Amino acid sequence: MSKELMDALDLLEKEKNISKDSLFDAIENSLITACKNNFGKAENIRVEVDRNNCDFKCYADKEVVELFDDVMDPQIEICLDDARKISKKAQVGDIVAVPLNSKEFGRIATQNAKNVILQKIREEERGAIYNEYFEKEHDIVTGVVQRFIGKNVSINLGRADAILNENEQVKGEVYRPTSRIRVYVLEVKNGSKGPRILVSRTHPDLVKRLFEQEVAEIQDGTVEIKSIAREAGSRTKIAVYSNNPNVDAVGACVGVNGARVNLIVDELNGEKIDVINWDENPGNLIQNALSPAKIVAVFADPDEKSAKVVVPDYQLSLAIGKEGQNARLAARLTGYKIDIKSETQAKDAPGFRMEDYLDDEDYDEYEEGEDVAESSDTEVEE
Repeated sequence: MSKELMDALDLLEKEKNISKDSLFDAIENSLITACKNNFGKAENIRVEVDRNNCDFKCYADKEVVELFDDVMDPQIEICLDDARKISKKAQVGDIVAVPLNSKEFGRIATQNAKNVILQKIREEERGAIYNEYFEKEHDIVTGVVQRFIGKNVSINLGRADAILNENEQVKGEVYRPTSRIRVYVLEVKNGSKGPRILVSRTHPDLVKRLFEQEVAEIQDGTVEIKSIAREAGSRTKIAVYSNNPNVDAVGACVGVNGARVNLIVDELNGEKIDVINWDENPGNLIQNALSPAKIVAVFADPDEKSAKVVVPDYQLSLAIGKEGQNARLAARLTGYKIDIKSETQAKDAPGFRMEDYLDDEDYDEYEEGEDVAESSDTEVEE
């Protein structure tokens, strides 16, 4: 029986990720509960379990009194003659450990002991599952779509189910039962019925984690993701920086023939991704963020966190983007409030002077009709 019990504990530890020590504690507590149910009290009951072979013994600690007639409560007292059958050195006033026969436990006591063990196993299993997924909070996991609960989606993650709320779903995405899906773990809460896991498909860090998994240079720290802005299901802008001058940050993220970024685009069901170079100069960063539009000049105010941008007339709609998306994402990416004007609009604005936006060399090129946005750095007012 001891070998069978040990095998069962080994199996529980392996399959349920429950520590064997906690299971031994549960067995000890269950035996104490059984003693209490069988004998009426458990204050003086001790249980010893050999954790190497699962042998266990139950004892009742009883005080030794001189005569049998002096025993007022047989549950906690024992006469000297009976005590010396257990220990020949027993004396009046000593505490003697009296062995209890667990086979005498009644059916109810045995059932209660079983319930204590099962309850402990359930608690430990919930705790192990909670700890497993709490470590994955703010990371991505792969799950299987199970069913719809109203407008929410239940996702099976293996040992636990997660909830993809309606506001964390990407508009236009179709979630079919049994299909595999990658989600970002927003929050893991410990509840009475097990962990409650909330996941997202819209969070910007979902894209960030996908890049971290796909791009080796990000994993080893050569390339850093400095900022990210996302409108889920439509477009994402991500700013990257290389700590190694010999490594092109954008090229590393895009991959050969776009192989790396295309894997992420496929995972996001065709969402467009713009990868740009991070620059400590706000003007240069804003110019990069507004790509693919070409920029004539940028006037940035770091104190106010605002910027005025001038673009060619034919580039205005491209810079702003459909329904203002390009400008909106650029503003989130850079942290600047961006005001975009065409050259015509800027020239018509009171007090506008292009020479205030450009240095002398760039202004001369601008006067000659050349595109200065790509030939030099954009001047920034500090």
